[in-house]
Amino acid sequence: MRIDELRDLRRERSEEGGRRVIIEEQDRVIVREGDRYTIRHDETDRFRRSYEGADIRRERRGNNEVTIVRRPNQVEVITVRDPEGNLVRRVRREPGGREIVLIENEVERRPRGRTILEETVRLPPPQIRIPREKYVVEVESASQEDLYEAFTAPPVERVERSYTLNEVRRSPAVRERVRRVDVDTITFDFGSWELSEEQGRALTGVGQALQRAIERNPAEVFLIEGHTDAVGSDVDNLTLSDRRAETVASVLTQMFGVPAENLTTQGYGEQYLKVSTQEPERANRRVTIRRITPLLRNEARQ
Repeated sequence: MRIDELRDLRRERSEEGGRRVIIEEQDRVIVREGDRYTIRHDETDRFRRSYEGADIRRERRGNNEVTIVRRPNQVEVITVRDPEGNLVRRVRREPGGREIVLIENEVERRPRGRTILEETVRLPPPQIRIPREKYVVEVESASQEDLYEAFTAPPVERVERSYTLNEVRRSPAVRERVRRVDVDTITFDFGSWELSEEQGRALTGVGQALQRAIERNPAEVFLIEGHTDAVGSDVDNLTLSDRRAETVASVLTQMFGVPAENLTTQGYGEQYLKVSTQEPERANRRVTIRRITPLLRNEARQ
């Protein structure tokens, strides 16, 4: 499926007197509040595709919905969502009963059901005291050790508190506290979120470095960000970018064994162009990856 086919399947409705617009796709929801857009999707679908033969069940626990994905090796990925669909907690439970908490959004005194603007954290830009090529690592010119360093490095500036996953996703100033890996070895065709097998193999170095990082710390969480060029509508570009991020996450699991639950994805449309142009530009149709563990868990710079 391509973006022109997907466009015909959307449904749109308004809430709060038109101040909030909900655009529903088959597997995603796009929300517009004022001039801000965000997109949400259920990552269980990616887990299902990534772990062939997994058993998936859903149950209610109080007001929350719990999804349990049991992989063929009996490892369980448990995801808890509140009545509004917000992620509360994600845990990996191993056959012996050991639990590894990956995401914990139960942050004291901060309710989960907030608007886009309320979940955007405003901070001054960080002071970058490391070389630019270490702060923004480009895969094409990076060694395996460069990638591993970026995927295990502490924040470039002190993190004052723990942030929820939504705060990290929606706040560029928070994400800028950690290094970024630009996956410039792959780009996407116009209007597409699919990758060929050959392009998938171009993720080998990234997959190996992520595996090493997760072996070092099984609770690591990495954000895969999807991006587009500036051609097309905001809604089209947002869903395209979100699907591109999900494609890369799926390839990393299926081809290189990176645990799906250690990855989370988010699309940003055309907000962060790598090449400043309003014209079609393949280099802007890309993904980037960040280690967000220290943002979720308030790890100070070492």
